[in-house]
Amino acid sequence: MTAPWDAIDRYVVISTDTHAGADLYDYKPYLPARLHDDFDGWATAYSSPFDDLIVATANRNWDHQLRISEMDADGVAAEVLLPNTVPPFFPTTPNITISLPRTRAEFEKRWAGVQAHNRWQVDFCALAPARRRGLIQIFPNDIDLACEEIRWGAGQECFGGVLIPAVSPGDPQVAPLFHTRYEPIWALCAELDLTVVQHAGAGSPEMPMDQPASNAVLITEMALWAQRTLGHLILAGVFERYPALRFVPTEQGTLWVQQQLMMLDAMVPTMRTEAHNRTYGMFGGSSVDEMTMLPSEYAKRNCYLASELTPYDAAMIDYLGADHIMWGSDYPHEEGFAPHSTLALRWALHNRTEQECRKILAGNAARLYRFDLDALAPVAARIGPTVAEVATPLGDTGYRAPAAFGYRPFEGGLALKRLAPERG
Repeated sequence: MTAPWDAIDRYVVISTDTHAGADLYDYKPYLPARLHDDFDGWATAYSSPFDDLIVATANRNWDHQLRISEMDADGVAAEVLLPNTVPPFFPTTPNITISLPRTRAEFEKRWAGVQAHNRWQVDFCALAPARRRGLIQIFPNDIDLACEEIRWGAGQECFGGVLIPAVSPGDPQVAPLFHTRYEPIWALCAELDLTVVQHAGAGSPEMPMDQPASNAVLITEMALWAQRTLGHLILAGVFERYPALRFVPTEQGTLWVQQQLMMLDAMVPTMRTEAHNRTYGMFGGSSVDEMTMLPSEYAKRNCYLASELTPYDAAMIDYLGADHIMWGSDYPHEEGFAPHSTLALRWALHNRTEQECRKILAGNAARLYRFDLDALAPVAARIGPTVAEVATPLGDTGYRAPAAFGYRPFEGGLALKRLAPERG
């Protein structure tokens, strides 16, 4: 008998940020038969803009045995799946994953593609039911269809939450997420006890993509637009109405959260009607007046962060508490921590207590995404990093970059085996 997950001398490690998807033509069986001819035409013409979906390493997204073997080698017991490959009928542009459908006709085909991805996840998770959890991917364009898909997904054992995309500022087709039209989604997720997840990624549909800096601006701002959602949900009173709703910004870093909350904590009290503030009072409204807590208090109750942690994230562990932080490897992306996740854990968590590490590496993720820690304990006993190992510091690496895409103090990258630059 394996000892309980929090008593063995190794950590159960759950990566709350990994990416997966089917090989392009493997999506076809999951589409309605009426779209098969259209799919064949689209797939024949499609050309992926991403190297990691073309080179030999692309099969890491869908090859079950390869994926499990690399998880074992990396000390990762379980994973939460976010999309990576291209669902049917998505466009060929660098921002395929962050642009929402613009017309009803485009929406109907891309919605069928998203549903195909969701149904593929059911089968892929079934290959390792204790070690994988999927996310029910939805579009915010059609609330009724989104709720139908959430209810369907809740009936499957493999899903741990709902993935809702960020909405770009000024999007002419889709309302921002503070809009009351999304109330059925928040209510349903609260009713079904499903975690709401939002990955980094949003681009303005009006941004010109023909300029020398266009792609650079797109990639550097991907997280910025998604980070607006936390404030939107707080100001819209979503967490006031649904105190048990869980919201997880993913792969957006952590350091932005405290600054945003400090600003909201300073401004919201002055916006209340009862404050009689002549300047800020005009910017309040009923949702602000109905808030019974400070914005930071909502975040510390309802918000959880999933990120590739670095030593610089220690401030957020202290601010939100270890109960609200989760770790992710970003597998199989080359900027992620795999295949050196244990080194990454030593880098970020060597000076945290064992109790904190167990929460950050597994306990929180199990609670939010419905993993069975007793089922994962034997896996971790075989492959997990030891408690002593994670507590061993790397020493001074000379690296100071805190950003999620900052240089690592170790060889990184599965696809290209990219090395960090030499220290000067």
